Amino acid sequence: FQLGMYHIWSGFDHLLFVLGLLLLVKKRSKLVWTITAFTIAHSITLALATLHIIQVPGSFTEAAIALSIVFLAVELLRHYKGMNGFAFHYPWLVSFLFGLLHGLGFASALQDVGLPENNIPLALLLFNAGVELGQLAFVLVILLLMAGIKRLYFRFPNWLYKMPAYVIGTLAMYWFIERAVTIF
Repeated sequence: FQLGMYHIWSGFDHLLFVLGLLLLVKKRSKLVWTITAFTIAHSITLALATLHIIQVPGSFTEAAIALSIVFLAVELLRHYKGMNGFAFHYPWLVSFLFGLLHGLGFASALQDVGLPENNIPLALLLFNAGVELGQLAFVLVILLLMAGIKRLYFRFPNWLYKMPAYVIGTLAMYWFIERAVTIF
């Protein structure tokens, strides 16, 4: 459980993906479905990869995760320009599809640590529960920060609202380049 919490809080790429979703999806009910789809998807591939039903090279997975974040940052910037793309209209589908990829990343981290051979299902369940609780705590903190910022009487310049998307995209592109080098 603690390892799952630690992994999500130290996995800045996963947190940036969730942050991108939070910035893109304004309607809270849609956000709940979007985060739930991400959870279901990464739980599926985490289990499948941990049980050795599917195997994908970790270097490919990590580079693809970075690209998923770049995609989300681009969609967020397009939204800011009034051009709502696929991720805006179907955030739950985007989060589900990319959640499958992120689950492979979780499995890779879990594989590095190892699971107790005598109780893999319970260890997997607890790891996933730790990831989930950590992710929900992150969502709650960000939503509280966003609510606090909205309550400020100060009007921020428009370019400042776009800054998180640029930061997310720049970091993700850096990670992609860094990780892609290990593939080739």
